[in-house]
Order: sequence, then structure tokens, then C-alpha cells
Amino acid sequence: MAQTMKAIGIRGGKGPADALFIDNIPIPEPVQGRAIVKIKAFGLNRMDLLQREGKYPVPPQAPSTMGVEFAGIIVNLDDTEKEFKVGDEVFGLAYGGAYAEYISVSPQMLIHKPAELSWEEAAGIPETWITATQALYLIGGFEPGKSVLWHAGASSVSIAGIQLSKAHGAREIYVTAGSQEKIDFCVNELGATAGFNYRTQDWAEEIRMATGGAGVDLIIDFVGAAHFSGNLNAASLDGRIIELGHMSGSQLPAGVDISPILIKRLRIEGSTLRSRDESYQRRLRDLLVENALPKFKDGTFKVFVEKVFPFEKIADAHRLLESNQTKGKIICTVP
Repeated sequence: MAQTMKAIGIRGGKGPADALFIDNIPIPEPVQGRAIVKIKAFGLNRMDLLQREGKYPVPPQAPSTMGVEFAGIIVNLDDTEKEFKVGDEVFGLAYGGAYAEYISVSPQMLIHKPAELSWEEAAGIPETWITATQALYLIGGFEPGKSVLWHAGASSVSIAGIQLSKAHGAREIYVTAGSQEKIDFCVNELGATAGFNYRTQDWAEEIRMATGGAGVDLIIDFVGAAHFSGNLNAASLDGRIIELGHMSGSQLPAGVDISPILIKRLRIEGSTLRSRDESYQRRLRDLLVENALPKFKDGTFKVFVEKVFPFEKIADAHRLLESNQTKGKIICTVP
């Protein structure tokens, strides 16, 4: 009989936070080209909420268990693997399965955990920092001396992105957020140039004024429809707009003027991470190791953890994420 492990399941396959429960499922079997990691902590992401509700297009290679980022200890490994060994402390990205005691994952998506980072901090890095790295470098082609706008400035991806932008020599870093508390956090704690409240301000016009009418070179947006028109107005000549999510919906209101796309020669590009193949994700992992890992070790980069929940409080963790009141990661620890 196969050994079992505790994992988070969803009653009926989807539902509210209360539908989450602790299940017993088989521990993943060792397979050539895979590592088995005993999970110490895992991070929550907004995609988890959508997947729980049955609204997320889960890639076919993902297991039914949620969760894409984790930190833990390798307990089984193909003996042909040269980069890692059994007993190594690691953190990494997976297509799914992190809401559990053990996970089967490609070693290509593992990173050695620095001793300077706690399990909780390490578990909060993979999805958010790789997504920010993807948007800033691989898609956005960001260069020193350019300006950037991160929407949802206090979200985990933008917190990572602000730090990456600053370290990469950004001329100006702007953010939008829904409260003055979050704006102050982005400016005072993270070093953003300025922030604007999308609930009470015409943020696009404010950015144009702040930049002397020039606009920003790169805009990274998770909000979607509600910010689309403002993005066109706030973008600079030859600016780039990266769409990573549609939190406000994907249907544009009637009358949206798209002429700035032509007049400003804008480039608008959408992207995902979880649906990408392993070679693409490995490329991003290597970029993260190159650009960020040394700065985690010396304290230049910081993982902001909003709250840590024990495994059995996963429903409470989901409710907190749904509240949109957080500034940083929500992490669950695994007994």
C-alpha cells in the first residue's frame, strides 16, 4: 500500500474558502528526472483563489492539488542529477501540488535556499519574483535610466518588481494602490518615487504631470479593463504595457479611445507563467538566480510576509488574501 501524506483538497472540486479541507493522498512516487521535496512552507497566490472557484485554466501537467511555490528539503532525487542532492534545502516553482507535505518537481525549477532566508521567506519568492523578473526583463526589456509603473503596488509581484527596478537603475518608479497606507509603504519602505490612489485620483493624469507630460516607459498591469484607458494615456512614446491579469475584468467599456496605441507607437503584450513549458521557466529561474539571489543573501532584497498560517488554517489564509488588505505574501507552514 502506498504511503500517504496530508494535502489540501477542495470539496466538490471548487467552492468558497470553507470548501478547503485536509485530505490524505498518496505521496508522489520517485520518477526519473524529478525530485521529491518535503515541504516546510508554501506561498499563496491569487491564482489559487481562482482555481479554488473553478475559474483558472490549470495546465494539463498540474496535479489537482493547488499551490505553485514552496520551500523544503529534497528527500529523493534521480542519481543522475548533478546540481542538487538529497538533503539540500531548496525553494522552487511547480505547476501545482504545493499545498501538501511532499511535492514532485523538476530539479530545473529548484533553487538552493540561502541560509540567510527563513523557510517562510523562501516560500514567498518563486512565483512572485519570477513573475516580476519575467515582466521587467524578458518581456519589458527594461533598461537602466528608464521609468516604470507597477499597478497594485503593494501586491507581492509589484513589491518584488519595485525592488528589482530600483536595483536595475530605474530613473523613476511609480505605483498605484487603493489606500494611502499602501502608497506610503511602497514609497517609504520600498523606495518607489511616488504613488497614486486609483480610487480617489486620476492616476494617469497625475503620472503625466509628474513626468512633465512624457509618461512612463514601461507599465506592468494586473488590473485589466479598469486601467486600460489610463495605461494608454500614461504610457510614453514607444512605451510598453505588459498585461499580467484582469482583476477588474476583461471587457472594455464602450468608447475607449485606442488612438494612443498608434500615435505613441505603443507595444501591448500579455503574458502568463504557469502555462509555460519547463525550458521557458528554467530560463526565468536562471535570471532570478543571477539578478536576485545575491541580493537576498546580503539583505538588499527583502521578502515581505504579511502573515503566516499553519497548514490547518488554509481557509483563513484564503480569506485574508481575498480581502485585498495585504502588503506582501501570505505563507502557510507545513507540520
